[in-house]
This record gives sequence, structure tokens and C-alpha cells, in this order.
Amino acid sequence: MPTRDAISDPWGARTPYGQGEQWPARVDASLADGVTAESVDRWVRSASLLHSNGDALDIAVKDGRIAGVRGREDDRVNRGRLDPKDLYAWQANDAADRLTRPLVRDGDRLVESDWDTAMGRIVEHSKELLAQRGPGSIGFYTTGQLFLEEYYTLTAIARGGIGTNHLDGNTRLCTATAAEALKESFGCDGQPGSYTDVDHADVLALYGHNVAETQGVLWQRMLDRAAGADPPAILCVDPRRTPVARAATLHLAPLPGTNLALLNGLLHEILEHDWVDHDYVREHTVGFAELAERVRQYPPERVARICGVPERDLREAAALLGGAERLLSTVLQGFYQSHQASAAAVQVNNVHLVRGMLGRPGAGVLQMNGQPTAQNTRECGANGDLTGFRNWANDAHVRDLARLWNVPEERIPHYGPPTHLMQLLRYAEQGSIRLLWISGTNPAVSLPELSRVREILRQRRLFVVVQDIFRTETAEFADVVLPAATWGEKTGTFTNADRTVHLSERAVDPPGDAVADLGIFLDYARRMDFRDNDGEPFPPWHDAESAYAAWQRASKGRPCDYSALGYDKLRELGGIQWPCDDEHPDGTERLYADGRFFAAPDYCEDYGKDLVTGAPLERSDYAALNPHGKAMIKAAEYLPAHETPDAEFPFFLITGRTLVHFHTRTKTGRTPELRDAEPEVWVEISRADAAAHGITDGTPTVLTSPRGRIRARARVSGIRDGVLFVPFHYGYWDDADGEHDRAANELTITDWDPASKQPLFKTGAAALRPEEGAP
Repeated sequence: MPTRDAISDPWGARTPYGQGEQWPARVDASLADGVTAESVDRWVRSASLLHSNGDALDIAVKDGRIAGVRGREDDRVNRGRLDPKDLYAWQANDAADRLTRPLVRDGDRLVESDWDTAMGRIVEHSKELLAQRGPGSIGFYTTGQLFLEEYYTLTAIARGGIGTNHLDGNTRLCTATAAEALKESFGCDGQPGSYTDVDHADVLALYGHNVAETQGVLWQRMLDRAAGADPPAILCVDPRRTPVARAATLHLAPLPGTNLALLNGLLHEILEHDWVDHDYVREHTVGFAELAERVRQYPPERVARICGVPERDLREAAALLGGAERLLSTVLQGFYQSHQASAAAVQVNNVHLVRGMLGRPGAGVLQMNGQPTAQNTRECGANGDLTGFRNWANDAHVRDLARLWNVPEERIPHYGPPTHLMQLLRYAEQGSIRLLWISGTNPAVSLPELSRVREILRQRRLFVVVQDIFRTETAEFADVVLPAATWGEKTGTFTNADRTVHLSERAVDPPGDAVADLGIFLDYARRMDFRDNDGEPFPPWHDAESAYAAWQRASKGRPCDYSALGYDKLRELGGIQWPCDDEHPDGTERLYADGRFFAAPDYCEDYGKDLVTGAPLERSDYAALNPHGKAMIKAAEYLPAHETPDAEFPFFLITGRTLVHFHTRTKTGRTPELRDAEPEVWVEISRADAAAHGITDGTPTVLTSPRGRIRARARVSGIRDGVLFVPFHYGYWDDADGEHDRAANELTITDWDPASKQPLFKTGAAALRPEEGAP
């Protein structure tokens, strides 16, 4: 049993502490019925899998099976605490419907098979496509939940083995804008701040970040600071009245799609009142004059009209930001999945740059991640970046990677930008991609405009491979389904949202014939007979530890340097933040403490884009703008969203996450406590809007958009008028009738941010009515 009922008490008891003090430890645990800590056979080191916080934990093993978890009190991230998903979701490993054997398509059915048959079909199809259509006929779509070693292997196979440009991760849905915003401001990915900044900050600003439900343990840290001496003020920006909004000192609820206008208005006030660190701006940044000119056009009265936020609240929020001595800002999907996502997230960075709020305790920014290993996807190059934060447009960086891999430089595709997910789908739709390998993600529920996604996946000319732990909605479209091992059943590392690396060790055997994702990728490489320049098998590593050692060599000298961070150190010390090299053998708590950035023209990861159009900058443009590698202050003009409410569809529609579920409920929907806490989809509506439409709490409703319809029960709340919220977690794998009538993405639009290419799940219009016959 858990140490608390984490459904009714998701954040546990308070352990208050004051500014500058260490966060007290509190160990949370959950064990299977009849199992005690004393009766556990062994405890195995790991960390949380179902959010990006990276909560360190030990897995309890009893009689060869996972029997629970407990938090690690000595770890820097969570000090022993666990959130509801941490405490309960380990049970999904033993769900009765785990995939245990490969499946292959036999007409209209998927039938059980063996590994040789399943892999034989994939390899035969791959070789035929390479011979007839070339590398561009093969595409890969992966997840944010595998291990670093697996992403690095997949990237090496796709880029250095096949030579395809078509590789992306579902991190495109959740953190592509985080990466883009960091590259635009600092020349490179990598979070400047640290979770320990919560311990020192006097103002916490959370932009579109419902941390209480998406990173519950980080919220516990914030709550404990708020309960102690010298508590920080909290600014919440969210159209919903979330737990964060209820605890905030000030809550701004802008209309969806207006985040950039809001930030321009806040920056207007900061500059107007001269809350600017001019020495920092002069010594460490470029672009301030352009920002000053742009935000002059966004006085509070104009921004109030655009955003639907009271003028006095805008001024008060700006005063909080401008008066802070130690400001910590976090950003997540409320910005990343909304209109002008990158431009808005960059303005948060601009607040810190003009105020000189970087690189010291309590002064930092966290462009957050949504998935446990989203950071590794980006570092390894499995989501459109070049391995090790190298620069696709820098020929020297491509040569360096080719030398590292010992493959021909021309095999690594760099003739144009990597294919982002939405373009990858278009290529599959049009027929140029003929094999799509999907690993660890469920696009038949998670992508926008699902009717279109289904039509793409069901094409007979598209050979679909699905690699997963359950028979998801996406697996039903597959030609081959490969059963994968999951967390607790394999070894590897993953890195959280503040650059903390944890080692997760194999605790139990996977069920049946399931194989670790790393083993699947390496098996494919050997069967395809990929070779390096010397005729040796490529990639050359053979297991998790040798793959990690290869990654250490790949990251050496790059911003995400792991070269001094081996498995033995992770076993001894627990979570450690990169870069960890000879100069920083114990890791690095904060980036840019010396005012130096990863932004020099010959070193930076990216030359940047126009924030409004997405047009990439050339090296010459970048070097002229930023010859000395300073931080870049970039301004942008607010433009209205492409789709806004009208007479037929009068509401703004936003989707998002909830406390007890993760992504498409592949695990949490098979965990009794989590499944039963939120068993069905719901729609959040304001009290005024509910009264106007004859809706009460619990009323069955029908939602429609220009793209589809779903059914959901109403939940009347404090969300702002004119806005509807639907959690996106619910697919149809456990619907009795198999109808596509509860997945939020039946309604969402095919549109994306021009700079980050992240789909916009919080920009669109919808209508709502009570279901016919509803009381």
C-alpha cells in the first residue's frame, strides 16, 4: 500500500522551508498488497517514467516481479517524494494484455508470429525500398519515453546507416518549442536553470505550466517554499483556474492564442519602468534596441484588449517580474502548443536577459519538457536535431559526426533541414515515404485531426511497423507489431528537464518474447548489414553500457557533455546534471553563470529562424548579428491566430494533460487507481457559459469543430468564459463500441508553429451542446 492515498492527496504533507535552505526529505512509497519493505527481495535503482521531473526511486522486486516503488531521499530532484503516477503506474507492467510475441498482418488480421518472421518482413521491405526508392522512402517516428542509449542507436541507424532525413519524435508535440526557444536565445538547447532555483527565488512565474498536475513533485517543492519563511510570490499565466492558479499571488487568464501579445505587454512595462540590468544587457546580449522598439507598440491598454486581461493585472504582473531579485520562470504546453509558440517562449527568455536573471541561485528559466526522456531525444538527434547539439547547417559539425561514426559524410543527410513530424506525415500521405517505423508512441490518438491520421496509416502502400508494449490504437494499423520491454525490464539512462541524468537498471525480465528497444534496433541493424568505412558492423556497440560509452564520446566537447559521467558514477551518486566533464566532474548546476553562452558562430547548434515566418537564417546572417556568441534578444510582432471562434463555432478549444493520466493512457489507463480516478473524458466549461447553454456539472455533451465531433461530460469550473478544455488522453482502445467519439484530437487542427514546427493543440474553435436526451 502507498504511504498516502495519492488520488485524494496528490501532493502529500507540507515540509516547509525558508529561502536559501535545503528542501527537507520525505520518502514516499507504494508496495503491493502483502509486501513490506522488509520482505522485498531487492531494490533496484531507477527514476520516474511518466513525466519529465525525473523523480529518483527504487523499484521493489519480490519473487521476480515488480512489487512497488519508493522515493530516493538522497536525490537532488525529489528528496524522496513521488507523485500519483510514480506511486501507482508500476502496476501496468504486469497488465494482462501486454504484448509478448510479434504480430504480423495476415489480410485484415494481426496474428502472432516469431521474431525471425517479423524482422524478416521488415528487413525485406527495407532493402527493397532502399534499392528501388532510396533512403527517403523510409521514415521513423519515435517517443520521449525510451532511454538515451536507444535514441542514440536509432539516430545512428537512421542517419548513418540508412541515410534518411525522416526521423522525428513525439517530442515534436510537447517540447520542440522548448528546444527552439533555447536555441533562438542562447544559440543552443539546454536548460539554463535548475530545480534548486525554487529554493532561492523570490518570484516564481509559471507560463502555461500546470506544474501541479504535470510535474507534481516540483509543485510540492514550490508549495513547501510557499509554506516556509520568506515565501516567493507566484505568477500564473493560464486561461484555466488550475491548482497553480488557485495558489498564485496573481493569476492572468489570457485568451488562447494571445501569449505573445501578453509577453510583449509585460516587457513594455519592464522597459518603461527601467527595471533593466543595463550592464548585463550591454556585456552579454545583442538585440535589445529591436526589442525596445517592438514592445513600445504594446502598452497595457492595447494588450488588455487583445488578451482579455484587466489592465491593472498586467501592470501588477510586470511589477512582480520587474521587482524580483531572484526570478525563476517555467514554461510548458500552454505556450508551446499555442499560436506563435516559439515567439512567446522567447519573450520569457527576454525577460530574464533584460533583467540579468540567469546563472545564479534563484535566477533562471526552465523551458520545461513534458516527457521523461524528451531531453535525450533532442541531445541524441532523434527529433530533428543533429547528434550532440551539433549544427545541421555547419559542414564542419557534419564532418565531425561522420568521423565519429566512421561513415561517409555524404551518407548523413544535410542537404536541407530534417523532416519534422507534420511534414513526415505529408510525405507518407503523398506516397514518398513507404515505410514508417513507430516506436513507443500512439499517433492514432495523440496527433491532430485524427481522421486524417487514420487515413494515412491505413494506406496499403504504406508499410507500418509499431514497436510498443501494448496493442494500442496505432498497432491496429500496423503490418508488423514488435513487443518491447519497458521501464524496469531494461537498463539505460534518462535526463530530466533540468539536465539531471539518472540510471535506470533492469529489475525484472520482460514478459514472453518481448525485447528491449535497444535490442530491437541493433537486431535490425545487423540484419540490414550496415557497415562503417572499415567494413565493420555499424553501429559498433552491442548493449546498453557500450552504447552509453559511445554516446559519451559523441557528446564530448559539446554543450551536453557526458564524458565524465559514467554508469559507475551514476550508481554511486544518483542524479547528476550535465555538462559533466573533466572541468565539471560533479556536473553543472546552472548554465551561463559566467555570462558566456554556447552561441559562437562556429559552435552554436542553430543559426536561428525568423520567429514569425520560420525562415531559417544563414551563417552569414547569424555571424553578423552575433559574432561574439552572446545571448540574443529577439523581438516578434503579435498576429491573430489562423482559426478563432465564430458564429458556428463560438468557443476557443484547448486540450491538455491531467493529474492522473499520461499521454494516451497506455500505462495509466491500465493502472486501477489512476484509471478509476478519471475513467472517461470530460470537457471543462465556465459557469456562465454552462448556464447560457443549459448545461450543469455532469451533463453529457457533444463537442464539434470543423474537423470532427466527440462526446464528453461537462465539468463546470473556473475556466475563463469562452474557452473549453478537453484532456487529450482518451482514445478508443477500451471503448465497448470502438467509436472514435472521445479522443480530443478528433477536433484539433492541422497547424504548427513556423519556427519549432510544433503542432498547435491550443488554437482552434469548437461548439458545444447538451447531448440529445440529456437531463
